[in-house]
Amino acid sequence: MWSIEQAQAEARRLQVLIDNGDDPREVKADKAAAKEAAKLAKEAEAAALILQEAREAVTLGMAWAEYIAARKPKWSASHYHDHVQVMHQGGEVRRRSTELTVAGALASLATIRLVDLTPELVEEWAKVEAEKRPTRARLSLRLLKAFLNWCVAHKTYKAIVTTNAAKNKNARESLGDAKVKKDVLQKAQLPAWFAAVKQINNPVISAYLQCLLLTGSRREELAALRWGDIDFKWDSITIHDKVEEFRVIPLTPYVAHLLASLPRRGEWVFSSPTAASGRLTEPRIAHNKACAIAGLDMTLHGLRRSFATLSEWTETPAGIAAQIQGHKPQGVREKNYIHRPLDLLRMWHVKIEAWVLEQAEIEFKPVQAGLRLVG
Repeated sequence: MWSIEQAQAEARRLQVLIDNGDDPREVKADKAAAKEAAKLAKEAEAAALILQEAREAVTLGMAWAEYIAARKPKWSASHYHDHVQVMHQGGEVRRRSTELTVAGALASLATIRLVDLTPELVEEWAKVEAEKRPTRARLSLRLLKAFLNWCVAHKTYKAIVTTNAAKNKNARESLGDAKVKKDVLQKAQLPAWFAAVKQINNPVISAYLQCLLLTGSRREELAALRWGDIDFKWDSITIHDKVEEFRVIPLTPYVAHLLASLPRRGEWVFSSPTAASGRLTEPRIAHNKACAIAGLDMTLHGLRRSFATLSEWTETPAGIAAQIQGHKPQGVREKNYIHRPLDLLRMWHVKIEAWVLEQAEIEFKPVQAGLRLVG
């Protein structure tokens, strides 16, 4: 209850408001609204502070996991695997060895907050990794640069990643330039390589490696071959290409022979009952052992280089060999004017295969039925 004096004072205050043309009810409502607005502004400021702290707490490893999950549908299996491996923390038991796995090249940066990732920090990382594994570190730097570009455009992370710390000249110089690999099977080495590869106990890996050489394909695109991609009637193989959506190449006689002899275990041509994916994922170990037996130093990609080099012995036009391998057309003429039919590719591809087998001292007589041989 108000006293008489208080009531009189309030009445005078309201009268002054009325005399000034103000509605006391509106003045009261405005004050209440102003108070509520101040309260909400304070709460919003506190929420923004919490959000900013949460953003700044995000580590490179946390954002990396989100990044590769978001990009996985657009990547090949091998590219995704590279991203997993460079951030792998190591220390796990190997399947075929008592030694523990080694941490990936970017694992040392996993706990660094994104907000703390500076060009200087990347430069220091590069100096350390250059001493241990420069080739892997160069790949890791490229992957890190792409990741930070993604962060710069991300709705959440763009507030804390405003520049790309991996675009660092000093870091690149610390890692040095990549050396061009020149491992290629020479004509005289073919007998030794084929003999060692044909002795591999796993027939799927043995066939895969021979097909890799005889088709000049990329290792991952050949490993991902499905039975539905092979047409034994019309002697063709559909390769899912990284440059184009797909390309169709000839199914040559010896390659057809190798593929027809493989077990049909599901959809994959080069199947593997022990692999989670159901298909061949790691043929390098067997290939390295075979090369050691043959006294050769050869990578899987070296087999692709070998196809390009060996095809020149048969005087195969460079454009035809490139089209079989899935290289991007070079020059206006190749891009816009030349459209080679499959039978033209087959004429040369069969010739390349026959010459390679002859040099490898492999006796093979193709069965005429079902094979559309040319030449």
